[in-house]
Amino acid sequence: MDELIEKASKADLNFLWTETKDVWQHGLFGIDISSIITALAIFALFLLIRGLFSKYALYHLHSWAAKSTTKIDDKIVDALIPPLRFIPVIMGFFFAAQYLQFDEKSAALFSRILRSLIAFNIFWAIHRASTPLSYGLKALEKLLTPAMMQWIFKVVKVLVIFIGAAVILEVWGIAIGPLLAGFGLFGAAVALGAQDLFKNLIGGLTIIAEKRFHPGEWIAVEGVIEGVVEEIGFRSTKVRRFDKAPVHVPNSALSDAVVTNFSRMSHRRIFWKLGVTYDTTIDQLKDIRDKILSYMEGHEDFAQPPEVPMFVRVDSFNASSIDIMVYCFTSMLDWGEFLAAKERFALEVKEIVEGAGTSFAFPSQSLYIESLPGEAAELFIPPAK
Repeated sequence: MDELIEKASKADLNFLWTETKDVWQHGLFGIDISSIITALAIFALFLLIRGLFSKYALYHLHSWAAKSTTKIDDKIVDALIPPLRFIPVIMGFFFAAQYLQFDEKSAALFSRILRSLIAFNIFWAIHRASTPLSYGLKALEKLLTPAMMQWIFKVVKVLVIFIGAAVILEVWGIAIGPLLAGFGLFGAAVALGAQDLFKNLIGGLTIIAEKRFHPGEWIAVEGVIEGVVEEIGFRSTKVRRFDKAPVHVPNSALSDAVVTNFSRMSHRRIFWKLGVTYDTTIDQLKDIRDKILSYMEGHEDFAQPPEVPMFVRVDSFNASSIDIMVYCFTSMLDWGEFLAAKERFALEVKEIVEGAGTSFAFPSQSLYIESLPGEAAELFIPPAK
């Protein structure tokens, strides 16, 4: 009885060993597990090489770029570092797949994966490099404006993504032509319901082509927005109001409206009406006029004729005052500097008016009574009790 049990146990162990060997030799896709482990070790080795490559080779590449006088190559190197660090991963996948020696069907699958990774890395590098390349083409901004350059590089990035996706689809045997035809029909249907989108897109192109305003400029559209332009997008323009709240205005609202661009002013204007009291004499009026004009002439705060007009004149007789018109332009454009110059001018004007022996008028009314009634009203004296 013990002998039978021993024979049965040996038979079970032999069967288990046979099954184990079979699993080991035909682990995955008909490849033994030892080869899979070796392939994983090869891939891990290339991951280690990736770390060393990033630490030393890319460091020296960055140092080499830093020696040049221009900063463009530094930006390009910084942009290309992630795609360059991905190259050892692709190499590790390639050598691991080569070691495994797949059958024809599996080899075709892994070949497509490898080609897809290569295509992805190439177009990833181009996409990342397009941003620093835009800095190298700053000279074109004088011809095309900064906003137009931003649009061009946005379109370039979209095209790079589209072409990269098309290449990867072709690798997997998906014909891009019929797919584009299908998107064309879909696009025609969408266009019918996206008229506002295209209207805003054309509006944005109009704004850029006409150079109405650029990012960083102060604009105002009556009843719509006033603030500083931050970005001109495909559909809307981002304007930050002076309370620091961002507002996204549809491009069509800006392309069809009257836009005041304060950033392109050549000067800032001061237009005052100074009202003095009616008891001001002619000599006092002339003295005030001459001294204000003398202060402005040759002063660094004010632009001078014939570049701009400059007037100080007794202008009109108002209901409560004699008005002196002051019309001039300051030489500074910064709003803070303009306010400071205007304050200095206001203090000087007040000193001139008070120094002339008169004062500013304020709204008032005078009541004249020509005569009183001839007979006074009788007083009512209540009877005594």
